[in-house]
Amino acid sequence: MVSRFFEIIGRKVLNFLMELGQVTILLIGIIKSLRFLKKNKRNVLYQMEHIGIGSLPLVLIIAAFTGAVAAWQAAYQLKGIAPMSLLGGTTSRAIITELGPVLTGIVIAGRVGASIAAELGTMKVTEQIDALEIMAVPPVRFLAMPRVVASVCMMPVLVVFANVISVFGAFLVSKYFIGVSFSVFFISVKKFFLFSDFTGGLIKTVVFGGVTALLGCHIGFHTSGGAEGVGQATIRSFVLSAAMILILDYFLWMLLF
Repeated sequence: MVSRFFEIIGRKVLNFLMELGQVTILLIGIIKSLRFLKKNKRNVLYQMEHIGIGSLPLVLIIAAFTGAVAAWQAAYQLKGIAPMSLLGGTTSRAIITELGPVLTGIVIAGRVGASIAAELGTMKVTEQIDALEIMAVPPVRFLAMPRVVASVCMMPVLVVFANVISVFGAFLVSKYFIGVSFSVFFISVKKFFLFSDFTGGLIKTVVFGGVTALLGCHIGFHTSGGAEGVGQATIRSFVLSAAMILILDYFLWMLLF
């Protein structure tokens, strides 16, 4: 019984190390492929449109309600402890440093990361990736690099829009339901705003975008088992990306703030 337990643990550890090595090799291949970025610019621009413009409506809707909920929660926390004039500063800092980057990252993990895994997984099980290799077209350069570059570039843009809409949503709740005026709310925002909070949030989004696309590509390239395998790869991509976003958020918080 004990030997069986250690056998299972050992197998899990070996599988984790093997997959970590595969992801690292893929990342190195993508970095080496960056010298072909200019040749692949059309593919990169297409992926930027798909990831950025395609995700914008969903990101903005979630951002608006995130800001509204943040205002209600901040008002509840401040009630009886601090004046409501601090509401703008507390909500804006929470949104810019934490809620905006993390929630946008999870949205992108669900919409883009899973999509990448499904697309590449379908190409893998239908042997399209093998056909690219036969034609001497490196799959990493043609398929993975544009997606990772596009995700890294568009995530900060999406988060800037998300931050603006979230703060505006928080203001609407503060004004019409809590009774905090425009001037009081935004004077508080200006008073507590730090540019380092803004840049730190953007740095987090770059990491989140890169990790999401990288994991989607890795899982897609190693998909097997036909249609069922593609479905499992899609789910696995979202689960791993969301988990990594939350884990990296903790460590990035300690480094940046």
